[in-house]
Amino acid sequence: MRLTRGALLVATTALTPALLLTTPALAAGAAPSSVAVTAAAASTDEPGTPVEEMSEEELRLALARILADPDSGKRVTREANEALDGTVEDMRAWLETGYRLAQFEDDRVAITTILAKPYAGKRVQREINAILDAPTPENTRAWLETGYRLAQAEDDRVAVATLLADPTISDALRAAAEEVMDGTPEELRYFLEIGRYEVDK
Repeated sequence: MRLTRGALLVATTALTPALLLTTPALAAGAAPSSVAVTAAAASTDEPGTPVEEMSEEELRLALARILADPDSGKRVTREANEALDGTVEDMRAWLETGYRLAQFEDDRVAITTILAKPYAGKRVQREINAILDAPTPENTRAWLETGYRLAQAEDDRVAVATLLADPTISDALRAAAEEVMDGTPEELRYFLEIGRYEVDK
């Protein structure tokens, strides 16, 4: 049975939460982080079903899961839609090889976007530049999924420490900054972007 794209997207709504929540995002300014939905993990049958053994319905569901991910980038979204409009062979070929290449391009756009952010500190800049010197789909995706969060947290702690070194800040702001120093990466980012300006209101 040939399912429409709309029906597929509705059908996958209940199946995607676990995938969509696997990558920690930084509050207020997280990297675009498309979940690496492998073709095997996208199967409706057994998690390890190879792409070449998927039925047409399973291939369509795999593509629909990718499209249902709000973090899928422009090239991934465009090519997944094109594959859905194509033949079974088109869908299979894209899941086997095209997805990895499209994800790689979207990931490179994501890291260069992060590099242009005004709060991209020394560690973030250093690690992105190292990736750009020798980019691969694997090291780019791994950094976006885990490395970015850690690098940004270190840079944010440096920024909070710099704030604490300012003798002119209020007692309330100093107390808030000292408290957040032991916080999570998300709490640090929130404090620097929003929380610090709410303290002295």
